[in-house]
Amino acid sequence: MSLQLVVRVSVIEARGSTPREVGAAMTVSSDGITGTIGGGALEHNAIATARTMLDQPLWYRTTHAYPLGPSLGQCCGGFNRLLFEVVPEKSLDEPENGLVIRQVDSHLAPVLIEGRHDRDANWPLGLTRAVQDMMSGATLPHAVLVPGAEGTADWYLEPVRPARQTLFLYGAGHVGRAVVRALTDLPFDIMWVDTAADRFPDPVPQHVTAVPAADPATIARHAPADAFHVVMTYSHALDLGICQSVLARGQFAYLGVIGSDTKRERFTRRLGDTGIAPGMISRMVCPIGLPGLDGKEPAIIAASLAADLLQRLSIARNVSMDIESGSTMSS
Repeated sequence: MSLQLVVRVSVIEARGSTPREVGAAMTVSSDGITGTIGGGALEHNAIATARTMLDQPLWYRTTHAYPLGPSLGQCCGGFNRLLFEVVPEKSLDEPENGLVIRQVDSHLAPVLIEGRHDRDANWPLGLTRAVQDMMSGATLPHAVLVPGAEGTADWYLEPVRPARQTLFLYGAGHVGRAVVRALTDLPFDIMWVDTAADRFPDPVPQHVTAVPAADPATIARHAPADAFHVVMTYSHALDLGICQSVLARGQFAYLGVIGSDTKRERFTRRLGDTGIAPGMISRMVCPIGLPGLDGKEPAIIAASLAADLLQRLSIARNVSMDIESGSTMSS
């Protein structure tokens, strides 16, 4: 069976106002398109360019620069640089995690990085630093264009799979189900926890794992240290127990609890009585969602929460990139 080839189009540079960020990608075949780099004239032009490359050999690469102004019929005013790469339509042995490195003007196969100590003497120092920081967890894995040494081509580094945030959602009631719907197609892997299997819909969505647990607080004790926790069970006692478990451990990226200011005051007092430090309790978010967005309907609560969580992810990603940029500059 012959190897089916497609063209992958990736945003490797984005300056000013642009439709999508570095790392956005789409795949173009003779009869279809998967993904998007932002639509409009830029994407239309890129699709046409990609289709002229479908007869090129595997790993053929080229880049095109796009000032987003009158010449392209767009008014963004920014600048994009796109990488066009001929790739296999399907890869049967692609790993779940790791980083992929490619030199943008090379026609060699990409390099897969699965360990923090993987490196090559030909890499520029900035690339070595970026790999070490992402693989060690010092910075979040993300797509980045690394300048080559003077007179050499740039390098493009990206995660094997887009980074996704682990989120523990406690409660499969009306609001919990609305939250699951709101987070569909967003970068969250949801561990959905409730006290019995029959409380979940059948089937659960693909981005969700149902976790029946008579005592949800026991699940919270073993969550990853960078997990988000959203608490909305049918019982205030269960909610309090989950919060106590998360806060007592002290390793979490976000803890949100559905409820009012009054509920927060009550929980703050009771959690303090258990010996949890006030500084730790202050990290608990209650009410959840964007401030000022009123409405108690499940869909409104879910939309508000989804927007807030996306903002938190964006801030964390920008902080991580700033740390990496500072490290590279200091080298």
